[in-house]
Amino acid sequence: MEVMRILHMNRGNGETSYAKNSTAQSNIISLGRRILDETLKKLMMSSSEISIFGIADLGCSTGPNSLLSISNIVDTIQNLCPDLQRPVPELRVSLNDLPSNDFNYIFASLPEFYDRFKKREDSNKAALGFQRGEGQCFVSAVPGSFYGRLFPRRSLHFVHSSSSLHWLSQVPCGEVNNEDGAGITANLDNMGKIYISKTSPESAQKAYGLQFQTDFSAFLRSRSEELVPGGRMVLSFLGRSSPDPTTEEACFQWELLAQALMSMANEGIIEEDNIDAFNAPYYAASSEELKMVIEKEGSFSIDRLEISPVDWEGGSISDKSYDILRSKPEALASGRRVAKTIRAVVEPMLEPTFGQNVMDELFERYAKIVGEYLYVSSPQYALFIVSLLRMD
Repeated sequence: MEVMRILHMNRGNGETSYAKNSTAQSNIISLGRRILDETLKKLMMSSSEISIFGIADLGCSTGPNSLLSISNIVDTIQNLCPDLQRPVPELRVSLNDLPSNDFNYIFASLPEFYDRFKKREDSNKAALGFQRGEGQCFVSAVPGSFYGRLFPRRSLHFVHSSSSLHWLSQVPCGEVNNEDGAGITANLDNMGKIYISKTSPESAQKAYGLQFQTDFSAFLRSRSEELVPGGRMVLSFLGRSSPDPTTEEACFQWELLAQALMSMANEGIIEEDNIDAFNAPYYAASSEELKMVIEKEGSFSIDRLEISPVDWEGGSISDKSYDILRSKPEALASGRRVAKTIRAVVEPMLEPTFGQNVMDELFERYAKIVGEYLYVSSPQYALFIVSLLRMD
């Protein structure tokens, strides 16, 4: 699987686009806002006056969330500067994702984005203010993998990434080519599954863990070169609270998608061999794995690490509210929303192997399976929000 080519969200603004089906990711950005604000305050208070402030949002994707993250960052900086009795620095914001990302959607949104904030010059919430005496903000795109270098040495002060680092640079296995030349993954012996599960061989589980360690170490090593000493990062991504990589919170959304695929294979709509060969470039790490890689790489210290349970629509979970029984229609409606969210993310990965013509049928089945499961269970993800300090 050529991850650089197929790991992108559904483009455009249609009904199955990421732009229209990314509320869960928007909720996750909101859940990380408090730690983001705290981290930026520490950075601004500890730094001498900065005339040009470098910011990068890594894995920005497309749609409204791309501009939501930078709006939050710039808004916080603008609100902090008067309290610190310093002018707002010139802000250099870089939006990064893989070259296959729909950057055109973002570019088309920027004029409205700038206009909206120009009209709110007198508001502290104006994230891109152009008030007299204030610095300006310049937004650019930097395509490329964040598992390698993207920016000049010591050019960044703050790095943000949300809902991205659970994606791997590659599936941890060999490759073969199918008849039309598209790459599909092989050699994990992960029969009937598209991600690690209870029935996956231990070798597959270990291979995924090792790939995460390799990738996240490369991510940290690259950022350590690009951030100034004392620079900071806030990263939020899906992980797991258990050491076991096959727990429900780590893999069950993929398990249900595999069930939908297998039902189609049993009816002869798709080939079961393709299910056996496909494995998702995804990994939900444990906090122990995360800490181990950070400590081993050695360039960053953990300032804050929170693990928060979120439901499959990205909503925060409280012990009092989450176990309330929902009606069957509510569960099925939630299943449809979850399926749309997952489709907007994984459809480009599935199409080269299973074909574009089966996607509607696949996600109709998936929506029903998820809805039925939500009626009898209350699944959740573990959301990691980590604040890191670049050591001198």
